[in-house]
Amino acid sequence: MTVNSPRAAQPRRGARVLVLGGTAEARELAGALDAAGVPVVSSLAGRVARPRLPVGEVRVGGFGGPQGLARWLAEHGVGAVLDATHPFAEQMSGSAAEACEAARVPLLRLERPGWSERDGDAWHWVDDLSAAAALVPQLGSRVLLTTGRQGLAAFAGVGGAWFLVRCVDPPSPPLPPRHRLVIDRGPYTLAGELALIDAHGIDLVVTKDSGGHHTEAKLDAARRRKRPVIVVRRPPGPSVPTVGEVGAALAWLRSTTQAG
Repeated sequence: MTVNSPRAAQPRRGARVLVLGGTAEARELAGALDAAGVPVVSSLAGRVARPRLPVGEVRVGGFGGPQGLARWLAEHGVGAVLDATHPFAEQMSGSAAEACEAARVPLLRLERPGWSERDGDAWHWVDDLSAAAALVPQLGSRVLLTTGRQGLAAFAGVGGAWFLVRCVDPPSPPLPPRHRLVIDRGPYTLAGELALIDAHGIDLVVTKDSGGHHTEAKLDAARRRKRPVIVVRRPPGPSVPTVGEVGAALAWLRSTTQAG
């Protein structure tokens, strides 16, 4: 659903569009814009060693905070920003909102819908990684931990449990004292996730509410094997116009460009 923002500036026709990326939705968005002849540059944070690159121009690295991003927008003639970062990339989304307001550049947030519980699920919602770590000893002893490589320090003090830690890139310590590291990236399959749970005797899954289909199979597998799941809620985001699908983001861009 789109949230309207009456104070937003209007993009200039033919102006460059900045896509804050790193997600499958961002790659799809950049591809659609490039195919339509819209000048687009995708920005990646640079936290993944071998990212999947979108088509078109790509920029890797930070901007130097909101002020640095605002300067970059002005210097590069950006007419609109589409924030398609991960639902937990709260710092980047906050910087984008502040920078676009200062530079008077219209901003849209493209955020995939979160996951929803289904019949047979045993989900336990928590507000952050520390709360997830505190809950682990009550629910399981052999844990599939899929919260990403950042924030694993929250689980370093969890004694008595064994963790299968799955990340895209090798994490930095501290890590859980008893663990095995698996370097892998989605999309995952139900058959593969069931095999993983069975092979390692997993009795608990810990994840963030990332949403999307690429990593949803672990939830289907946990339901099939009747395993509990600890789910970390998304952090609150900035109050900006938001849509949940690439098509809606493209429609927003067309409408705001025509209005301008």
